[in-house]
Amino acid sequence: MKNNKIQAISLFSGAGGLDLGCKLNNVDIKVSIDNDEDSIKTLKLNSEFENTEVIHEDVKKIKIKNVEKHLGTGKTIIIGGPPCQPFSKNGYWITNENRKITKDPRNCIDDFFNFINEINPDGFLIENVESILHPTNKKAVDTIVRKTKKFNYNFKMIRTNALDYGVPQKRKRVFFMGSKNKFDDQEPEKTHYDPNKPDLLNLNLKPYETVGEHIKEFNTDIYEEEHEKTNKGTYYKELKKVKPGENYLALCDGKKSSFIKNTRFWNFLLKLKEDLPSWTIAAQPGPWVGPFHWNNRRLRVPEIAAIQTFPKNYKFHGNRRSIQKQIGNAVPPLLGKAMVKYLIRNL
Repeated sequence: MKNNKIQAISLFSGAGGLDLGCKLNNVDIKVSIDNDEDSIKTLKLNSEFENTEVIHEDVKKIKIKNVEKHLGTGKTIIIGGPPCQPFSKNGYWITNENRKITKDPRNCIDDFFNFINEINPDGFLIENVESILHPTNKKAVDTIVRKTKKFNYNFKMIRTNALDYGVPQKRKRVFFMGSKNKFDDQEPEKTHYDPNKPDLLNLNLKPYETVGEHIKEFNTDIYEEEHEKTNKGTYYKELKKVKPGENYLALCDGKKSSFIKNTRFWNFLLKLKEDLPSWTIAAQPGPWVGPFHWNNRRLRVPEIAAIQTFPKNYKFHGNRRSIQKQIGNAVPPLLGKAMVKYLIRNL
């Protein structure tokens, strides 16, 4: 049954991963906002958002009253993943003196809380990369905590790995939540466990999902893409030598080593293994950054979408680079489902 008591405004919606997480909880997405044209067209392509007001606008510039008018009666939540570039691990190469976390134009935390201040929802949810918790980003996290309390919300922070919620992908993220009610002492309900570390107290959990089970149906010629080909590339011979489940480090031993250890990113020539989960799907991977398919090719669009747990027939708009970015930046819908479920339980 449709839940008419909970409605949501989605900020920085992207391809709709977190929005789909709401849908899986029967939360009605009233408005979705993003400033990326391809992402907006992606949302409009999919029937899940046919009753949603999809707005192509910069969250910094939009008039909040024009968003609020789309709300009905009942409880309201605001969800979103403010751009994470200022808090990414790549930023660690910048010295503390040169970093501008709180002044970075891509840091939209203040803009998120402007909506909280004016709309006064029953709760909210902010998603970001795990590295936002790095000491270098302390000011950003302090801002979230301070403003949550300033606007009279109870605060909850949850560190997650998508593997625990049925996503066939190692993907660590942090969720900051606010509610007018106090949060209970429980954590979001996990659905899966590491089979190498069985939890005897949770016999109802399933073992981690494997990537092979989720993408094997797309390993046929009808799904072939021009983008996937690697046979004419610089490191194709080396890629073929890497065994499934390994990366370039496998080629660093011996007198005829192809590479020197610790001179490349860990996901260089990284290759999937069918019976294991995938590594994180990146939004903007380099030309030889994995994960690659075990058949020595790049992953196809339906494969990266499946690894992120988007619905099978979900449509994406844009060129290959844009679609990779949309999918790689998204919250896996199954992870979003678990986090939204926890939030609305505590409203």
